[in-house]
Amino acid sequence: MIGVYGGTFDPIHYGHLRSALEVREALGLSHIRFIPCGQPPHRSQPHASAAQRLAMVDAAIAGVPEFISDVREISRQGPSYMIDTLRDLRQELPDQELCLLLGMDAFAALHTWHEWRGLVQLCNIVVMHRPEFEPAQVIRDAALQQWVAENQARDTRQFCGSRAGRVLFYPVTQLDIASTRIREAIKQRRSVRYLLPDSVISMIERDGIYH
Repeated sequence: MIGVYGGTFDPIHYGHLRSALEVREALGLSHIRFIPCGQPPHRSQPHASAAQRLAMVDAAIAGVPEFISDVREISRQGPSYMIDTLRDLRQELPDQELCLLLGMDAFAALHTWHEWRGLVQLCNIVVMHRPEFEPAQVIRDAALQQWVAENQARDTRQFCGSRAGRVLFYPVTQLDIASTRIREAIKQRRSVRYLLPDSVISMIERDGIYH
Protein backbone atom coordinates (compact mmCIF):
# COMPACT_ATOMS: atom_id res chain seq x y z
CA MET A 1 0.00 0.00 0.00
CA ILE A 2 1.22 3.47 -0.96
CA GLY A 3 0.50 6.58 1.06
CA VAL A 4 -0.67 9.74 -0.71
CA TYR A 5 -0.14 12.97 1.22
CA GLY A 6 -1.27 16.13 -0.49
CA GLY A 7 -1.15 19.72 0.71
CA THR A 8 0.22 23.13 -0.05
CA PHE A 9 3.27 22.48 2.19
CA ASP A 10 3.74 26.24 2.50
CA PRO A 11 6.11 25.37 4.16
CA ILE A 12 6.34 21.71 5.09
CA HIS A 13 7.07 21.23 8.82
CA TYR A 14 7.53 18.61 11.51
CA GLY A 15 3.78 18.28 12.04
CA HIS A 16 3.47 16.92 8.50
CA LEU A 17 6.56 14.75 8.72
CA ARG A 18 5.97 13.14 12.12
CA SER A 19 2.36 12.24 11.34
CA ALA A 20 3.36 10.70 8.02
CA LEU A 21 6.10 8.66 9.67
CA GLU A 22 3.74 7.24 12.31
CA VAL A 23 1.11 6.29 9.72
CA ARG A 24 3.70 4.65 7.47
CA GLU A 25 4.98 2.51 10.33
CA ALA A 26 1.52 1.59 11.64
CA LEU A 27 0.16 0.51 8.26
CA GLY A 28 3.36 -0.86 6.75
CA LEU A 29 3.16 1.47 3.75
CA SER A 30 5.85 0.85 1.18
CA HIS A 31 6.31 4.59 0.82
CA ILE A 32 4.48 7.91 1.08
CA ARG A 33 4.23 10.35 -1.80
CA PHE A 34 4.24 14.00 -0.75
CA ILE A 35 2.29 15.84 -3.46
CA PRO A 36 2.48 19.64 -3.31
CA CYS A 37 -0.77 21.19 -4.50
CA GLY A 38 -0.54 23.27 -7.65
CA GLN A 39 -3.72 25.38 -7.52
CA PRO A 40 -5.75 24.76 -4.33
CA PRO A 41 -9.46 24.72 -5.23
CA HIS A 42 -10.70 25.38 -1.67
CA ARG A 43 -8.33 28.03 -0.34
CA SER A 44 -6.22 31.02 -1.33
CA GLN A 45 -3.12 30.52 -3.43
CA PRO A 46 0.10 29.54 -1.60
CA HIS A 47 2.59 32.22 -0.62
CA ALA A 48 5.63 30.36 -1.96
CA SER A 49 5.83 29.35 -5.61
CA ALA A 50 5.24 25.78 -6.69
CA ALA A 51 8.95 25.34 -7.41
CA GLN A 52 9.88 26.65 -3.97
CA ARG A 53 7.37 24.42 -2.18
CA LEU A 54 8.57 21.37 -4.08
CA ALA A 55 12.18 22.22 -3.25
CA MET A 56 11.28 22.57 0.43
CA VAL A 57 9.58 19.16 0.40
CA ASP A 58 12.62 17.61 -1.27
CA ALA A 59 14.90 19.17 1.33
CA ALA A 60 12.69 18.00 4.22
CA ILE A 61 12.51 14.36 3.12
CA ALA A 62 16.08 13.97 1.86
CA GLY A 63 17.66 10.82 3.24
CA VAL A 64 14.32 9.10 3.98
CA PRO A 65 13.84 6.52 1.21
CA GLU A 66 10.24 5.80 2.26
CA PHE A 67 9.30 9.43 1.59
CA ILE A 68 9.27 10.69 -2.00
CA SER A 69 7.97 13.83 -3.69
CA ASP A 70 5.54 13.83 -6.60
CA VAL A 71 5.22 16.71 -9.07
CA ARG A 72 2.00 15.71 -10.83
CA GLU A 73 -0.22 18.41 -9.28
CA ILE A 74 2.15 21.32 -9.77
CA SER A 75 2.75 20.13 -13.33
CA ARG A 76 -0.96 19.95 -14.16
CA GLN A 77 -2.91 22.95 -15.41
CA GLY A 78 -6.05 24.09 -13.61
CA PRO A 79 -7.32 23.38 -10.09
CA SER A 80 -5.57 20.54 -8.26
CA TYR A 81 -8.39 18.10 -7.62
CA MET A 82 -7.36 15.06 -5.61
CA ILE A 83 -9.63 12.77 -7.61
CA ASP A 84 -7.57 13.57 -10.74
CA THR A 85 -4.37 12.79 -8.85
CA LEU A 86 -5.73 9.46 -7.65
CA ARG A 87 -6.90 8.54 -11.15
CA ASP A 88 -3.40 9.27 -12.46
CA LEU A 89 -1.85 7.11 -9.75
CA ARG A 90 -4.31 4.30 -10.44
CA GLN A 91 -3.29 4.28 -14.10
CA GLU A 92 0.38 4.43 -13.24
CA LEU A 93 0.24 1.85 -10.43
CA PRO A 94 -2.77 -0.37 -11.20
CA ASP A 95 -1.78 -3.13 -8.79
CA GLN A 96 -1.08 -0.91 -5.79
CA GLU A 97 -3.48 -0.03 -2.98
CA LEU A 98 -3.65 3.71 -2.36
CA CYS A 99 -4.01 5.26 1.07
CA LEU A 100 -4.91 8.96 1.24
CA LEU A 101 -3.62 10.71 4.37
CA LEU A 102 -5.82 13.52 5.68
CA GLY A 103 -5.91 15.65 8.78
CA MET A 104 -9.16 15.78 10.69
CA ASP A 105 -10.14 19.27 9.51
CA ALA A 106 -9.61 18.31 5.88
CA PHE A 107 -11.62 15.11 6.27
CA ALA A 108 -14.50 16.94 7.96
CA ALA A 109 -14.81 19.01 4.77
CA LEU A 110 -14.46 16.05 2.40
CA HIS A 111 -18.09 16.39 1.29
CA THR A 112 -17.16 19.74 -0.32
CA TRP A 113 -14.40 18.20 -2.43
CA HIS A 114 -14.77 17.74 -6.18
CA GLU A 115 -16.43 14.35 -6.89
CA TRP A 116 -15.79 13.16 -3.35
CA ARG A 117 -17.93 10.04 -3.72
CA GLY A 118 -15.85 8.97 -6.69
CA LEU A 119 -12.67 9.80 -4.81
CA VAL A 120 -13.43 7.37 -1.98
CA GLN A 121 -13.84 4.57 -4.51
CA LEU A 122 -10.23 4.99 -5.64
CA CYS A 123 -8.46 4.77 -2.28
CA ASN A 124 -8.64 4.10 1.41
CA ILE A 125 -8.45 7.09 3.73
CA VAL A 126 -6.57 7.36 7.00
CA VAL A 127 -7.59 10.34 9.12
CA MET A 128 -4.80 11.55 11.39
CA HIS A 129 -6.04 13.04 14.65
CA ARG A 130 -4.96 13.83 18.19
CA PRO A 131 -5.30 10.89 20.61
CA GLU A 132 -8.26 12.17 22.64
CA PHE A 133 -10.28 13.21 19.60
CA GLU A 134 -13.75 11.93 18.69
CA PRO A 135 -14.67 12.16 14.98
CA ALA A 136 -18.30 12.95 15.73
CA GLN A 137 -17.16 16.25 17.25
CA VAL A 138 -16.37 17.83 13.88
CA ILE A 139 -18.07 15.79 11.14
CA ARG A 140 -21.29 17.72 10.59
CA ASP A 141 -22.37 16.71 7.10
CA ALA A 142 -25.04 14.00 7.19
CA ALA A 143 -23.87 12.30 3.98
CA LEU A 144 -20.28 12.10 5.22
CA GLN A 145 -21.43 10.83 8.61
CA GLN A 146 -23.38 8.07 6.87
CA TRP A 147 -20.44 7.12 4.69
CA VAL A 148 -18.21 6.87 7.77
CA ALA A 149 -20.76 4.71 9.59
CA GLU A 150 -20.87 2.29 6.66
CA ASN A 151 -17.16 2.16 5.86
CA GLN A 152 -15.13 2.77 9.01
CA ALA A 153 -12.43 0.19 9.69
CA ARG A 154 -12.11 -0.68 13.37
CA ASP A 155 -8.42 -1.63 13.22
CA THR A 156 -5.42 -1.57 10.91
CA ARG A 157 -5.91 -5.19 9.83
CA GLN A 158 -9.43 -4.54 8.58
CA PHE A 159 -8.28 -1.33 6.91
CA CYS A 160 -5.32 -2.86 5.08
CA GLY A 161 -7.41 -5.79 3.91
CA SER A 162 -9.50 -3.59 1.64
CA ARG A 163 -8.43 -2.18 -1.73
CA ALA A 164 -10.52 1.00 -1.48
CA GLY A 165 -13.51 2.58 0.21
CA ARG A 166 -12.42 2.24 3.85
CA VAL A 167 -11.67 4.96 6.38
CA LEU A 168 -9.50 4.57 9.47
CA PHE A 169 -9.21 7.16 12.24
CA TYR A 170 -5.69 6.92 13.54
CA PRO A 171 -4.24 8.87 16.49
CA VAL A 172 -0.86 10.49 15.87
CA THR A 173 1.48 12.61 17.96
CA GLN A 174 -0.15 16.00 17.87
CA LEU A 175 2.42 18.70 17.16
CA ASP A 176 0.73 22.09 17.35
CA ILE A 177 2.62 23.53 14.41
CA ALA A 178 0.98 25.50 11.62
CA SER A 179 2.42 26.81 8.38
CA THR A 180 0.51 30.06 8.90
CA ARG A 181 2.27 30.73 12.20
CA ILE A 182 5.64 29.80 10.70
CA ARG A 183 5.19 32.31 7.88
CA GLU A 184 4.15 35.01 10.34
CA ALA A 185 7.15 34.33 12.57
CA ILE A 186 9.49 34.61 9.57
CA LYS A 187 7.95 37.94 8.59
CA GLN A 188 8.53 39.20 12.14
CA ARG A 189 12.15 37.96 12.08
CA ARG A 190 11.53 35.47 14.88
CA SER A 191 13.20 32.07 15.01
CA VAL A 192 11.39 29.05 13.58
CA ARG A 193 14.04 26.60 14.66
CA TYR A 194 12.70 23.19 15.81
CA LEU A 195 9.42 23.78 13.94
CA LEU A 196 10.72 22.50 10.61
CA PRO A 197 13.92 20.89 9.31
CA ASP A 198 17.07 23.00 9.29
CA SER A 199 17.47 22.25 5.58
CA VAL A 200 14.13 23.93 4.89
CA ILE A 201 14.96 26.89 7.14
CA SER A 202 18.24 27.37 5.26
CA MET A 203 16.38 27.42 1.94
CA ILE A 204 13.83 29.94 3.25
CA GLU A 205 16.61 32.23 4.49
CA ARG A 206 18.73 31.84 1.38
CA ASP A 207 15.90 32.61 -1.05
CA GLY A 208 14.06 35.15 1.10
CA ILE A 209 10.85 33.11 1.07
CA TYR A 210 8.08 34.63 3.25
CA HIS A 211 10.11 37.71 4.19
